[in-house]
Amino acid sequence: MDPLTIGLVALGVLFVLLIFSIPIGVAMAACGVLGVAAIIGLKPALALFGNTVYETTANFDLSIIPLFVLMGSVASRSGLSRELYSAFNAWLGAFRGGVALATVGACGAFAAICGSSVATAATMSQVALPEMKRFKYADSLATGSVAAGGIIGILIPPSVVLVLYGILTETSIGDLFIAGFIPGILTTLGFMLVIAIFTRFNPAAGPKGEKTTLGEKIRALGRTWAILLLFALVIGGIYFGFFTPTEAAGIGAVGAFGIAALRGRLNFETIKGSLLETIRTTGMIFTILIGAIALNNLMVFSGMAYGLSSFVSGLDMHPMMVMVIILLIYLVLGCFMDALAMILLTVPIFFPIVVNLGFDPVWFGIIVVMVVELGLITPPIGMNVFVIKGMAQHVPLQTIYRGVIPFVLAQILLVILVFLFPQIALWLPDTANAIQNWLN
Repeated sequence: MDPLTIGLVALGVLFVLLIFSIPIGVAMAACGVLGVAAIIGLKPALALFGNTVYETTANFDLSIIPLFVLMGSVASRSGLSRELYSAFNAWLGAFRGGVALATVGACGAFAAICGSSVATAATMSQVALPEMKRFKYADSLATGSVAAGGIIGILIPPSVVLVLYGILTETSIGDLFIAGFIPGILTTLGFMLVIAIFTRFNPAAGPKGEKTTLGEKIRALGRTWAILLLFALVIGGIYFGFFTPTEAAGIGAVGAFGIAALRGRLNFETIKGSLLETIRTTGMIFTILIGAIALNNLMVFSGMAYGLSSFVSGLDMHPMMVMVIILLIYLVLGCFMDALAMILLTVPIFFPIVVNLGFDPVWFGIIVVMVVELGLITPPIGMNVFVIKGMAQHVPLQTIYRGVIPFVLAQILLVILVFLFPQIALWLPDTANAIQNWLN
């Protein structure tokens, strides 16, 4: 059997394993190792896999992942998510659909210290869903707004997905973080606009919340100083070039512990829970990463990656049309694959094509993450939808999916906007680089 056929068979086996719910990291590793073994032999394949495991776990750049995960976990356990929600609710709650508006706003702000969409959705659902139930919000709007708000977590920096994209493609993680800021803000505002329009035509779905005085608004905003300080310290330091993203992650983790201590929340349970959550999340990410690298080894040995790149480059097609096709592939894959696995599996294949066509790697990274976000709220996988279902067990799954449809449409429009106007993503990193050059 020739190497290309072996690669195609291995991919077919991979999708069969995924259908039978085999963990994605394990499935990719198994197919990758066995496929390479069929091409170069079992002993060399095992040696290559062992080297892959070592180099991945010993990679200093990847230490940024557990540090940012730890920062978000400690911040969450310090009660910062509840105070964020309270601040947004104090300012927006009195409007039609105000509690849902506050939820999306709090999700966007919490994403600035979390970096995980699932964690953002799970954390905010605990705070927001009871409030929306108290004000008799429609189940579709209540659950849909939390599920959609959660997807902002992997776009606004710090983002674990952007870190992995940067490492896979050797693109500046600092530039990616800064580039994700404006699209993340636009996503937050776009989702708020969806809620405003929805409640405009159906006021009963999102009644007005409680009114607050100006003094209460200011006090609620003042209690969010810790989040603002942490975000300014981490992202501001990267923006002005004071420290690298890895150093920023370490500073952010230490800062989160410091804030927890100042708030009297740094106890044994907080430390234990945060460390265990970090270990579980990091272990999951590294398992998928190692599996993806093993599968990418197969792509190289089988010639699939080179063959696909050569085929696309040889097409008599405008580069923008090639990009449209790639994004459509991501949309389809997002319905069936986990966001992290999808990035790790596809970026090594598509990235050389995109670079050869002359597109900016930072812009492509932001576009891909925006499209991948949709997979978190679209059937049949929709990880955020299942998280919300677990928190609101009385709400049928189809009701939650119906609730996220307007947000999916809004996100597609935002993707088109950033696709047509790349400077939306590239202006901030270009400015940051200019400032850093001036300071140096």
